[in-house]
Amino acid sequence: MIYRFLLCFCFLSLLFTSVAAQVASYKNEFGFRSDNDAYLAYGQDRYYTNGLFITFRHAADQERLKEKVNKRIWEIEAGQKMYNPISGYVTDVARIDRPFAGYLYAGGSMNWLYHSENSLKLGVQFGTIGPSSLADEGQMLLHDIIGFYEIRGWDSQVKDEIGINLSAEYNHLLHRSADQKTDFTFTSQGELGNTFSGAGIGLMFRAGTLNQLFNSAITNSTLSNNSKSTPLNEKELFFYAKPFLRYVAYDATVEGGLFREDKGPVTFDVKPLVFSQQLGFMYSKRRWTADFSVIFKSREIRSSARAHQYGSAALYYRFN
Repeated sequence: MIYRFLLCFCFLSLLFTSVAAQVASYKNEFGFRSDNDAYLAYGQDRYYTNGLFITFRHAADQERLKEKVNKRIWEIEAGQKMYNPISGYVTDVARIDRPFAGYLYAGGSMNWLYHSENSLKLGVQFGTIGPSSLADEGQMLLHDIIGFYEIRGWDSQVKDEIGINLSAEYNHLLHRSADQKTDFTFTSQGELGNTFSGAGIGLMFRAGTLNQLFNSAITNSTLSNNSKSTPLNEKELFFYAKPFLRYVAYDATVEGGLFREDKGPVTFDVKPLVFSQQLGFMYSKRRWTADFSVIFKSREIRSSARAHQYGSAALYYRFN
């Protein structure tokens, strides 16, 4: 049902675009992102195997912002993540190298983007792991719709626990070339909560047709509301790379609920340091942003679980 909704959304957005394409700036954005390891056509279905996220963003009136702030964008999002062991079909508990787990949440955030091209984003999520996340039903429905194999093993998933998780992200522009075709940005993130806790640092590289970080799709800041600045380009089309090193303090989808005594029949410890590399292409013009990337991660679990990878596709539509 959710995929039919997404198809209808794309169709209606195209109709609206043909009627109002003459509008040059937009203060609202709505869209979705889908993560899945099947996008890489490796034939795998393991670990972080699927994620679906729906997002709405709105730009505050820029004439009312403080002198150093170029934009302030608030965001609300709902999403679901699904995690499997080596396969989604496991009948022998001894083969489970990562717990079956789901995470269902809703949350909001505020993003301050400065004239210096630095940015600060603060957010909060309320969600649940365990059967209440509906991940088992979601994966079974998805496999039935697409015609994939039968799902078995969710009866061993982690137990329910409601979670509150705070997050922070800070980006700092390091260098942009004189021809405005490439740039490097320091990026950092942190999470604190009973579902996810940790922090990390990385580097973001972009190459192509770029806009300033306060006008760019890479920072979800193509929206404007009484704008104080003009984008460098009418559209963006660029390659990006994001190597990132993360310290994992807690992950309830692996270790079970932080405050539960009975965490589930199968849980593991996490590996404290995880390296990831994200490579992707992004296109943005007028009402639309499209993004596709692949993410490679080192081993995350103290078990026989291997390193893994998955793809991510996103589509966003802007309007007034």
